[in-house]
Amino acid sequence: MLKDKALLKKERKTRIRKRIRKKIKGTAERPRVFVFKSNRYVYLQAINDLNGTVIASASSLEKELRESSPSTKNKEICQLVAERLAQRLKEKNISKIVFDRGTYPFHGRVKVLAETLRQHGLSF
Repeated sequence: MLKDKALLKKERKTRIRKRIRKKIKGTAERPRVFVFKSNRYVYLQAINDLNGTVIASASSLEKELRESSPSTKNKEICQLVAERLAQRLKEKNISKIVFDRGTYPFHGRVKVLAETLRQHGLSF
């Protein structure tokens, strides 16, 4: 009768993700930037949902970023990851994006990612 807490949490995240994805679609001109946080790393991907392809990506797992910062999960590394993704999108002449926070609330590291992307000329 009682459900496992991990299962309840997974179901809740699935509901949140579906609710957000109903409203957000990425195109080639305006890709969806998806945020994924693990316990150790932060990942960003710019996705074209029409083709189902990844246009650009950046993560704190990259060797240059790991060497520049001792921790791979703080706000400083999030700024570096967002700068790297903004630079890669600028090379592909993309200045407008759709920000997809996933199931994470918009504060802390997710907010730092969004603010850094805005500072580097991406509008959403």
